[in-house]
Amino acid sequence: MKYTKLGKSDLTVSRICMGCMGFGNAATGQHSWTVGEAETKDIIKHGLDLGVNFFDTAIAYQNGTSEQYVGKALRELARRDDYVLATKFTPRTQQEIDAGVTGQKHIENYLDQSLKNLGMDYVDLYIYHMWDYHTPMEEIMEGLDRAVKAGKVRAIGISNCFAWQLAKANFYARENGLTEFVSVQTHYNLLAREEEREMAPFCADQNIAMTPYSALASGRLSKHPGETSKRLEQDAYAKFKYDATAEADGKIIARVAEIADKRGVSMTEVSLAWLLTKVTSPVVGATKFSHVEGAARAVDLALTPDEIEYLEELYVPHALVGVMAQNGKQKAGNVV
Repeated sequence: MKYTKLGKSDLTVSRICMGCMGFGNAATGQHSWTVGEAETKDIIKHGLDLGVNFFDTAIAYQNGTSEQYVGKALRELARRDDYVLATKFTPRTQQEIDAGVTGQKHIENYLDQSLKNLGMDYVDLYIYHMWDYHTPMEEIMEGLDRAVKAGKVRAIGISNCFAWQLAKANFYARENGLTEFVSVQTHYNLLAREEEREMAPFCADQNIAMTPYSALASGRLSKHPGETSKRLEQDAYAKFKYDATAEADGKIIARVAEIADKRGVSMTEVSLAWLLTKVTSPVVGATKFSHVEGAARAVDLALTPDEIEYLEELYVPHALVGVMAQNGKQKAGNVV
């Protein structure tokens, strides 16, 4: 495993981040394909054994049970200083807005609940899960700064935002002596490269770490045509993100398979090796040992410039999907 600093922070992270959305009680929350507590511990142990020290979960994953399973596993398997743990908080609910709960108080409440779920005194990276169009940005930045100053958070990150939003938030923080975002977690992989237009250049200029989710396009970049999995069959949200572009994407997936066969490696290794030339630490979901192993091996796979060009050549512009499409509509509605 190789390691690097997370942007401007003092956090040292593995080049692979284990995504923990697949951990949690399958009877609760939005996903039916998650794995239970014992399997979670086994997979996390395997990741630790392979050198992974960076783990990403969220209070929203399976109604908090992902945090509970991940926190318990890490407490039992490793010393607190030996891993970097990230979790996320969601925007204020309508009930909170109606009750007058401020952005600062919202963050305090959600962070305290996450720490309780995790069984920990602090998180290393606290991530703003998606831009909240109904809460002043100033309240969010001040609430996060308070969490850092209270010792409950070491660094802050953001997810599912536009480059202008990240710039606005960090420049506000800089002007007012508040904590700045050191990382951004967005939708980025060989099939979804829209972040290369504005986000990637901005992050490179500002030394902000990119830790993209959906690194394997919910499994699509790791499987040959005809191969399937429980997640591919049951993940309705992933179908929403990728089904509309399946024909164009299929040509890129075929090239991933071609290079994998020629190099004698897995498609996972090729897809992640490409992404590792662009970002700090991709978030790779794991519900099996093989998922962790393929991700770890990708760190040592060096693609040639010709292979990188071959993989990138067929990309066509993609419409924003998922949370970002919803965010764009909200912003357009606010402008009008």
